[in-house]
Amino acid sequence: MSIKDKPQQPRSRLIGNILLLVSGGFLLVNLFLPQLFGPQIPRVPYSIFIEQVQDGNVTRVSVGQDNIRYQLKDENGQPGQILATTPIFDLELPKRLEEKGVEFAAAPPSNNGWFSSLLSWIIPPLIFVGIWQFFLGRGGGGPQGALSITKSKAKVYVEGESAKTTFADVAGVEEAKVELAEIVEFLKAPQRFTAIGARIPKGVLLVGPPGTGKTLMAKAVAGEAGVPFFSISGSEFVELFVGAGAARVRDLFEQAKKKAPCIVFIDELDAIGKSRASGNFMGGNDEREQTLNQLLTEMDGFAATEATVIVLAATNRPETLDPALLRPGRFDRQVLVDRPDLSGRQAILEIYARKVKLGPDIDLKMIATRTPGFAGADLANLVNEAALLAARSRRETVAQADFSEAIERVVAGLEKKSRVLNEKEKKIVAYHEVGHALVGSLMPGGGKVAKISIVPRGMAALGYTLQLPTEDRFLMDEAELRGQIATLLGGRSAEEVVFGSITTGASNDLQRATDLAERMVTTYGMSKVLGPLAYEKGQQNSFLGEGGMNPRRAVSPETAKAIDGEVKEIVENAHQQALDILNQNRDLLEEIAQRILEVEVIEGDQLQNLLAQVRSPEKVAAGV
Repeated sequence: MSIKDKPQQPRSRLIGNILLLVSGGFLLVNLFLPQLFGPQIPRVPYSIFIEQVQDGNVTRVSVGQDNIRYQLKDENGQPGQILATTPIFDLELPKRLEEKGVEFAAAPPSNNGWFSSLLSWIIPPLIFVGIWQFFLGRGGGGPQGALSITKSKAKVYVEGESAKTTFADVAGVEEAKVELAEIVEFLKAPQRFTAIGARIPKGVLLVGPPGTGKTLMAKAVAGEAGVPFFSISGSEFVELFVGAGAARVRDLFEQAKKKAPCIVFIDELDAIGKSRASGNFMGGNDEREQTLNQLLTEMDGFAATEATVIVLAATNRPETLDPALLRPGRFDRQVLVDRPDLSGRQAILEIYARKVKLGPDIDLKMIATRTPGFAGADLANLVNEAALLAARSRRETVAQADFSEAIERVVAGLEKKSRVLNEKEKKIVAYHEVGHALVGSLMPGGGKVAKISIVPRGMAALGYTLQLPTEDRFLMDEAELRGQIATLLGGRSAEEVVFGSITTGASNDLQRATDLAERMVTTYGMSKVLGPLAYEKGQQNSFLGEGGMNPRRAVSPETAKAIDGEVKEIVENAHQQALDILNQNRDLLEEIAQRILEVEVIEGDQLQNLLAQVRSPEKVAAGV
């Protein structure tokens, strides 16, 4: 796919440059030509001129606006040399000239006066026209010019010599590809659909989190169908000038109809498509509302045409869109482009891994297993980070260790080797992270503990425990959520068991544990006291609450007190569970902590052999 070329030097800008050169030439000729080629008259100071007048040596004076020319007497009293001086404001000069009998008069107009008058009428309009033409063509002579604010800023991609994007370049969203394959079939052979009276959707809305490949999917549809592809962002419609957004929408669809069948892709549709009932608009004359109204009309209005123009749009906030956009006849089909599962991540990694040189030890399935929740853009960045690490080490291929380090850089941040901890802090961090690992190894559904490190990373992490899921999970039960809270409190509990005091290092753990416990009570209905009721407004994006906390509904003081009591009880029970596990495995806690203080990082089989020795309090009580 390639962008259609535009003329580099528009005619309007060329004419403006020519006019500027002509007017400038006339001005130079008028100002400097007489001085360069006219008679050279010696100039003297005004004081010498007055002295010569007083001595009676001056015979004739010609006074001009910016020049005084006078003629001296020679030795015989006859007219002689001609001199010039610069005039000053001197009211006594005429009296002095009369007293000495000097003939004086005003200077006659210059021979090129008519030429100067002509230029004074011609040059200003020429300069104005030249500057006007310059600003017209300032944006490249095309739609970006000063008087072209109503032109669409869409980039037009047409089928060219360069490799085009197809469905083979998109992975991890197989369901979305199946849905959009029908659009491709209609663009290729519309007769098969229209023959039986079927009508293809005019608008398809791609919905999904950022980085999941919505724009790439739209390009793949255009590439598969082999039709022109108009791409524009929703924010490019809105302009300072009133009415410019609506005019750009009209111009975009006019261009699209001329190239039909084609695809129009609007990225970030929520920039202009927010609901008009949500208070985002101040009134009926709001610029964004006019733009939205024009878009609604173009898609399925009274003046709609039969041209095959399919509108694809992308957004990660479909709940904010105006209902008029989502009704049948406009965006009547929504395609979910979600984060990929394990097989999807592996397929995406295979696509991006083709662009780098991989070593023989690379296992893409293992990498996909270690990257749950990664979107397509995250995986592309992961492959690039691994390639950069290999290049930094001056190796010719990317190794598995490069991918492992890249995952940790993305998840936990860069290593802070310059951040040196003293011995006491290093010891506290070691026991803290081992506490997380020991508790996490016994909790159900918490993932496999793959690494313990006390090397500082990112902005605040002084150490970290890496847990990797063994499979993709979409549901969690109450026991697994309580186990996650206990794992989060394992670090603080280890500090209590070993040092008898706590530090500020567990602040983030406490925040996450409290938020998860509150969601259990207010969102998931996992409270016997409050029952199966939801006390939060709206819905979370997943069972883990991605997307941030929603404000709590208005509840009575008694209910709020009951919610706080239930949250506190869940966290305290998890805290006690973590303390019991660590007290039961105190010797193992000391052994692993001392070893990690020596090597700073423990992973692989060595870590798994140590964690296999962890005993749960229930088994110990049962004598197992």
